Amino acid sequence: MTLAAIKTKAAALKAGFAEAGAMPVDCPVLLPAETMLDLYGEDIRTRAFLTHDPVRGEVILRPDFTLPVVQRHMAEGAEPARYTYAGEIFRRQEEHPERPSEYHQVGYEVFDRADPAGADAEVFARFADVLAPYGLRAVVGDIGILIAAVSGLDTSAARKAAMMRHIWRPRRFRALLERYAGRAPVPTTRAALLKCADPLAEAGPVIGLRDHDEIATRLAALRADAAEPPLPAGQVDLIEALVRVSETCGYALERLRDIAVDMPAIAGAVDRLAARCEALAARGVDVNNLPFDANFGRTSMEYYDGFVFGFSAPGHPDWPLVASGGRYDALTRQLGQGREIPAVGGVIRPGLLVDLEEAET
Repeated sequence: MTLAAIKTKAAALKAGFAEAGAMPVDCPVLLPAETMLDLYGEDIRTRAFLTHDPVRGEVILRPDFTLPVVQRHMAEGAEPARYTYAGEIFRRQEEHPERPSEYHQVGYEVFDRADPAGADAEVFARFADVLAPYGLRAVVGDIGILIAAVSGLDTSAARKAAMMRHIWRPRRFRALLERYAGRAPVPTTRAALLKCADPLAEAGPVIGLRDHDEIATRLAALRADAAEPPLPAGQVDLIEALVRVSETCGYALERLRDIAVDMPAIAGAVDRLAARCEALAARGVDVNNLPFDANFGRTSMEYYDGFVFGFSAPGHPDWPLVASGGRYDALTRQLGQGREIPAVGGVIRPGLLVDLEEAET
């Protein structure tokens, strides 16, 4: 595989999306780190390359194109809009050192409030058509259903917020669910701290960025959380049943409708899934054989908040996804300065397509 072959493939994919009506855009390689840190917290440092510019301050090497495209659209874009792009992105690979930390990405993004289900189907079907010659395996999911389930739990706003933050970190989410359900003990250090009548009374000098008032506020929040009753066992069971749903779309929809009977909070999200399945079928997608996995997309960057999809290479289980994408309405709200618009898009790794083509020759 040569860099020239990857760039040629990327250019061809981008040209195809442009012919379909997308406007080609370019994005800077160096982005302000502040926006990323505000959106995703310090965890982003484990996944991206950050450095310091003497004039601009902390900057980040472009970890993907979605965020700068959204920023551009919210600042100056008309509605509806479709964009395409191609270029290099940079990701740290501490968990997968065998994977490249610099690689090419081609994308297609749709900003359209008229028909979100239709836009979801448009993006997925366009990717399915482009990738059809490569024998990839497609899977879809919907993070919005789990978000709706957490929103409807009978617990405090603070506990819901904590679970929302960790929806994209399944192990942490599971640990919180177990603790809030009373099935797992409070961490030892926290339990010991809460037993003290006044933990600050005999404390030494404050070291770090938090002052006494901030520490006291945090302690009060921990005490309030400790006083919360456990999550109802039935709701915990329903969450566990929801995240286990892994069927073809038709059967998954039936199962989720069954769960919605006892968890009405997810009914709207399940209806949106049904509308998406209809839109996909109208575009020629065989939804009866399209796999749905309720957990899919939960280890990606946190801007996906609804429909998600991915295409993997069956003969290469060690590879990352060849293509992936999803809906990120919340990101447009966060970056829109009072404006928002439903948005969905996806990316393809042209280098992996070149690898597949070369393996066939």
